[in-house]
Amino acid sequence: MKTEKCVESRKMYERALRVLPGGVSRNAVFTRPHATYAKEGKGCYVADIDGNWRLDFANNVASLVHGHAHPTIVEAVSAQLRRGTAFNLTVEMEVNYAEHLCGRSESFDKIRFVNSGTEAIMCCLKAARAYTEKPKMAKVEGSYHGIYDYAEVSQSSNPTNWGDPDHPFSVPVTRGTAPGVLEDVVVIPFNDTEHALAILDHHADKLSCVLVDPLPHRVGMMPAKPEFVEALRRWTRRHNALLIFDEVITFRCEYGGAQQWYEVRPDLTALGKIIGGGFPVGAIAGSSEVMEVLNPLADKVLFPHSGTFSANPVTMTAGLTAMRLLTSEEVERLNALGQRARSQIAEAIEISGLPACVAGAGSLFRIHMKAQPPANYREAYNSPMEARMVRVLLDHMFRNGVMMINTCSGTLSTPMTGAEIDILAETLLEGFRKAKEVQLEEKGATVPVQ
Repeated sequence: MKTEKCVESRKMYERALRVLPGGVSRNAVFTRPHATYAKEGKGCYVADIDGNWRLDFANNVASLVHGHAHPTIVEAVSAQLRRGTAFNLTVEMEVNYAEHLCGRSESFDKIRFVNSGTEAIMCCLKAARAYTEKPKMAKVEGSYHGIYDYAEVSQSSNPTNWGDPDHPFSVPVTRGTAPGVLEDVVVIPFNDTEHALAILDHHADKLSCVLVDPLPHRVGMMPAKPEFVEALRRWTRRHNALLIFDEVITFRCEYGGAQQWYEVRPDLTALGKIIGGGFPVGAIAGSSEVMEVLNPLADKVLFPHSGTFSANPVTMTAGLTAMRLLTSEEVERLNALGQRARSQIAEAIEISGLPACVAGAGSLFRIHMKAQPPANYREAYNSPMEARMVRVLLDHMFRNGVMMINTCSGTLSTPMTGAEIDILAETLLEGFRKAKEVQLEEKGATVPVQ
């Protein structure tokens, strides 16, 4: 095991605790016993302020498809910074970027930029209500869609409150969530067409939309089945509701997003993460008819929308540069590397003898402390022992120079090659063996792991 220095990070965290709740501004980077502070990133590696370098499979939660400080993006952004960072005018780069993104997907007639994935989801839901004049929305149990009140319902439900599997409860995440929010969010089981449609039928006259992530990582990172998505498309058409795809993470999976996996197309798509080129971003894209609710030229604007930093020239420059670099050929190469990663992870699991598995698609993967890939959120939910095994594995990876996302997930970036995948698999193998020791301890076994 590597011996890492952490003196400077510990000192910094002591300062941070005095001015930041828990010492951080986002819980996703909260760690015990203290936070680790980045100093710089180069390609697929990150250095902290103590001088430790780590191979980065977190990529700021899947937002850095080209890794850190890509020279072409840095050059383009630097030039824009000298021209200005924000104006009370629109900029040509916004139009250039809108044309590029609309050219990547058949379902994108028009697009509007915002500042985060959460904001993109929020705008999709508000647009759906404005278009249909109906108040309720439906979402998949356990699926993460940001921190908007309506979108976050059920994303962290557990066995004590999630209700019947055929009719999941609407469970709040944040204390004090208004009861009306829960009443307006309908929760459906993932990839269970029969029960999902039965639930939707019960609320048909009030539902404005159905929100789906085609590869929901909190649900287990298993793809939505084509028959499930197609059934939701037929249902929404029949009942004057919209089908919304959350592609904040999955847009990297194909040149035009994971929606290319399906025959049907959504009415609206929420985008974020990689389309910012490393800067805060979100976007709502969809059919001209639905996007018209945002049109300020209309006699009556159904969804008035603004944002001080929406489509700011720095983000537009970085985003367009990044997405031009992410050609269809580069997506294909990265996806092949992702398949290699999942294969080598599966091989490491088998060698270790740990009852675990790997899920994912494209350039994404998630490891489960379960012998078989979960089919839905309830199957993906970690038992206390599994949660402990995940913590042991992630701590081992971090201490030995590999960063992953705290859901035991990982993402690839274009600077990576087979060499980085080999490092990942080798480090995971030792981590799986440590996780197996935890499992044996929990079961009261005393036989040492070989």
